[in-house]
Amino acid sequence: MKLTGGQAVVRSLIKEGVDTVFGIPGVQNDWLYNALYDYKEEIRVIHTRHEQGAGYMALGYNLASGKVGVCNIVPGPGFLNSSAALATAWGLNAKVLSLVGQIPQKAQGKGRGVLHEIPDQLAIQRQLTKWAERATSPTDIPRIMSEAFHQLHNGRPRPVGVEVSMDVLQKEMDVDFSDYQKAQARPVSVNEEKIDAAVQLIAKAKNPLIFVSSGAMESASEVQALAEYLQAPTFAYRTGKGILSSNHYLSFPVPAAHALWKEADVVIGIGSHVRMPLSKWGVDKDLKFISINIDETAHNRIVEPTLSVTADASMAIQAILEELPKYTAPNPSRKMEMREFRKAWKEQTAYLEPQSTILKTIREELPDEGILVDELTQVGFASRIVYDAYLPRTYLCTGFMGTLGWGFQTALGAKVAKPDVPVISVVGDGGFMFGVQELATAVQHKIGVIVLLFNNNLFGNVRQMQENLYGNRVIATDLHNPDFVKMAHAFGANGVKVNNFEDMRKAIQDAKGESLPTIIEVPIGTDLPSTNRFKALAKVR
Repeated sequence: MKLTGGQAVVRSLIKEGVDTVFGIPGVQNDWLYNALYDYKEEIRVIHTRHEQGAGYMALGYNLASGKVGVCNIVPGPGFLNSSAALATAWGLNAKVLSLVGQIPQKAQGKGRGVLHEIPDQLAIQRQLTKWAERATSPTDIPRIMSEAFHQLHNGRPRPVGVEVSMDVLQKEMDVDFSDYQKAQARPVSVNEEKIDAAVQLIAKAKNPLIFVSSGAMESASEVQALAEYLQAPTFAYRTGKGILSSNHYLSFPVPAAHALWKEADVVIGIGSHVRMPLSKWGVDKDLKFISINIDETAHNRIVEPTLSVTADASMAIQAILEELPKYTAPNPSRKMEMREFRKAWKEQTAYLEPQSTILKTIREELPDEGILVDELTQVGFASRIVYDAYLPRTYLCTGFMGTLGWGFQTALGAKVAKPDVPVISVVGDGGFMFGVQELATAVQHKIGVIVLLFNNNLFGNVRQMQENLYGNRVIATDLHNPDFVKMAHAFGANGVKVNNFEDMRKAIQDAKGESLPTIIEVPIGTDLPSTNRFKALAKVR
């Protein structure tokens, strides 16, 4: 059938089950948005106020749901504005499609100063994705889009990029979709010899430990079955929280493993580099490290493993569980021992106040499936250690990328993906202002995210380092902020300032049923006059 390039792109998205696109229209993408108008009953467009917002919302959409997040932006500065979100998606192994416009084909590479021209945009995109390609004709688009989704759903999940020039989006040609097939995951076959070797190592273990990260996100039931069979403490930190419920007696944050590391004889990393223990706590010749990862290049990122199993985590664990009874019976329960270990860990982290009380309040007000999005702020840092996550995809964190300003915008995407689930974004005043303009997007599209905004009028973490590490050489860390409550009301959002824990709890309760975003400002500082106000947040040690 005769289709424009824009229509071919949108029809490809529909065939892949995409129902939401985050983006901003612009002249290079006019014919894509013309097509989105044609198919507006099948695809919803969330238009943002900045390209970084489109990128972060697509990321949050994926992290909360597992579905592909699609971000569309104009080329050049628009693409570059979204690149921090794309880099964060890379670091988080997220399924994000970066759909980017481009200047006319005849002008590419000529350096003529055409609107939004930058040098070799596709090369830049390829550095931030696992795969990226350019469509040079409408007839190319089904093949390229199909390959993009194949890349998203196979191997290590990471963002991909598709670039379509404005003239290709406009051009009309006969486009053949007769052979188009929706992308499907093709499981990596499990090497039976590797599984047998892993089982023999595991069966001999006296003190096995399991570490999980985002590579095990779809393997929660298998991880729990293996942990219970071995009675192995199981550890997650930033991107693995919730894979094994924090309510489970074998579930702990990674730092807690330090107390058990010296006696560990077999360490099983499932979709995880096991970065902190292997790089900081030391290894010896007696420690056996089994790496289970779908990415064969990831096994030896920190140390050379004793054994590497390249496979989908679920399939590998299932194969191990099938073979284990041939070598060893299930280990006796360690429930009482692990409960004592948990009690000791909580005593060790008791200094994290008032962060712990804040996070405990959030946890009590969220249902099990409720989502918390952290940020580069003290409450966010503490959440990696003391916040309890009960299900996968309910705790969203930047991982190693540490992207300041991601939290609020990512939370909006998570709420779009899970409209019936409460989503709380924990932010500082510095990070929140990176994406404050998306408050308008949240109001316009009725995205009812709850924002807990901790305001000390500082880049607080940097200020602490200046004061404590560099002899009080304070510079460029004080901030001038608006009245956040008045600002929220000016946008048409809900806004309230709270001064104690009880009021914070009530504000969260009031916000949970709202279709509009709610800003809950929490003033932080040692100069607050009333003793019932929040103290300055302690540094996470």
